[in-house]
Amino acid sequence: MQKTCAEISLNTVVRNAALVREYANAPLIAVVKDDAYGHGAEAVAHALEGVAEMFAVSTAEEGAALRTAGIGKEILLFTPLLTEEEIVRADAYRLTPTLSSIAAFDLFVRAADRFGLSRRVQLSFNTGMNRYGFRPERTASVMRKAQECGLEVEGIYSHFYLPENEEAREEQYRLFSQVRERAAGFFPAAKFHLSATGGILAGNKYNFDMVRCGIALYGYLPSAFAGALPVRPAMKVYASVTRRGKFAGGGVGYAAAEGDFGRLNTLSAGYGSGFFRAGGLGVGKLCMDAAIREGDAPFGRRVCILRDAAEYAAKQGTTAYEVLVCVGRAAEKRYV
Repeated sequence: MQKTCAEISLNTVVRNAALVREYANAPLIAVVKDDAYGHGAEAVAHALEGVAEMFAVSTAEEGAALRTAGIGKEILLFTPLLTEEEIVRADAYRLTPTLSSIAAFDLFVRAADRFGLSRRVQLSFNTGMNRYGFRPERTASVMRKAQECGLEVEGIYSHFYLPENEEAREEQYRLFSQVRERAAGFFPAAKFHLSATGGILAGNKYNFDMVRCGIALYGYLPSAFAGALPVRPAMKVYASVTRRGKFAGGGVGYAAAEGDFGRLNTLSAGYGSGFFRAGGLGVGKLCMDAAIREGDAPFGRRVCILRDAAEYAAKQGTTAYEVLVCVGRAAEKRYV
C-alpha cells in the first residue's frame, strides 16, 4: 500500500462519546465536521447514532454526504449558507442551518419565501469568540424578526473561546444566560447549548440543554484539561517500508545528515500525507512522499508511525486537531 493507512476503532469512538455524555449528564451533539476530524464522518456517525442526539458539521456538502450514507438524525450546519443554491440543498437533505448574521438571515428568508422551504433553523450568538453570531444585545430584535418571518427556531447557541480561563468563561456564561432569558419568551421550545469539549470539562454549570463534543470523541482533550476524562485515541496511522539499507553518507532526504547512521528505512509517508515537513517521523526533514528513519525493518512491512496525535503535534508546535484532520484526510481508512 503506497498511501498511509489509518486504523480507526469505532468502538473506541463510541466509548469516548458515552464517557462524555455520562460526564456532562446532557444530550450530546456529536461534531463530525471535516470528515469527523479525519476519522471518516459517515462511519463515525453510524457508530454514534445510538449515543448522539444529533450531529453537527460545517457545510451543506458534509451534511448531504451523511444523509446519503443513511444518517437519519438531525444534522446541524455550523457555517453560514452563502447562496440560495446552498439553502435549497440544505433543505433537500433536511439539514438545519445556523443563522448568525442579519445578512445570512435575510438571504435565508428570501430563499425560503421563493422556493417554499422549511424554516427550521438554529441561531448563534457572539458572546466573545468573534467568529460567528448575533450580538447578545440584539437578542430581542432578532427574535421578533424570526417570529415575524415565521422561522422555527429549534436551537440557540454560542461557543467558548477560552474555556480554561474562569474570568472569560464566566463572562460568556453571563452573556449567554441573558440571551436565553430574552429568547425563551419568543421560542420556549428552543434548546440552548454553549459547551464544546472544553466547556463540558469546565463544569456542568455551562451545559444548558445540550452539549457539543468534537475532539474528545476521537480520544483527545484540550491541553488545559489534559487527563480530566479517560478518553482514548481512536486512530493509529501506518506506513509501509519502501527501502532498507545502510547509510551511505551525505544527506538524509533533502538535508545534510546531522551525524552518522547505521541502517535506515524509508517509509511511504511525508508531507503529502498530511505530516509536517520539519520532521517528527524519523531523522531529517520529510520529503513529499517519504520519510527516513533509523531501523532495519524489511521491505514492504507496515509500521505504525502515529499513535498519539497530541504528542506529535506538540513537537510541531500545533494541536491534535490539526494533525488528525490533515493526516486522516490523506490516509486510507480501515475500521477495526
